[in-house]
Amino acid sequence: MAETDVREVLMRGELTVKGRLPWSSNATFLVEAALDDATALGVYKPERGERPLWDFPPGLFRRELAAWHLSEALGWDLVPLTIERDGPYGPGSVQRFVAADFEQHYFTLREDAKHHDHLKRICAFDLIANNADRKSGHCLLAEDGMIYGIDNGLCFHVEPKLRTVIWDFGEAPVPAELLDGVRRLTSGALPPALVDLLDATECQALLKRARALVKSGKFPVDTGGGRYPWPLV
Repeated sequence: MAETDVREVLMRGELTVKGRLPWSSNATFLVEAALDDATALGVYKPERGERPLWDFPPGLFRRELAAWHLSEALGWDLVPLTIERDGPYGPGSVQRFVAADFEQHYFTLREDAKHHDHLKRICAFDLIANNADRKSGHCLLAEDGMIYGIDNGLCFHVEPKLRTVIWDFGEAPVPAELLDGVRRLTSGALPPALVDLLDATECQALLKRARALVKSGKFPVDTGGGRYPWPLV
């Protein structure tokens, strides 16, 4: 189905839980949305299934939504379609399920230079979003060859929280087409949908990080060696 059709099915279709996804720290479910004769698979993250965190407020699913809106504003298409739904376990996010090669992850993908452009895009996105949890397994190689960044709930904190496995491009220049997207983001007001999901200080911090990336023009280096998530994969 076209993306617009998938969105319609996920937004309006009846959700049926197919199972719980293993190895997720929060309650995460594979769901099927059915609307008329069409069906679509999604990943449902209800707010009531979130573990309380000391440094992030409840409602991490809204940060999943904000990550999709940021990806769209940048024009990078690296976060799968993500919507808000009142599902079987209450309000939460539903993200389009990506059929992927689950044997692949960042540490395997980086070995092939043909993937580097996609991985640099995820790296730049995480710098702007201040992603505190970019594990290797959060980089999905889809059947169409795209690499998507998933599990973006720990983003957009006002304090420096960056934890990621993507440090291989340190000191390399950020590709010009990526910088163009970041410049567009900072040239005007943030999209209203993004502003509605984040508070004012988080929006200001996002723009500050984006402008800093444009000014530097380079991917950073983790000089301390401690800005990695755990587990790595």
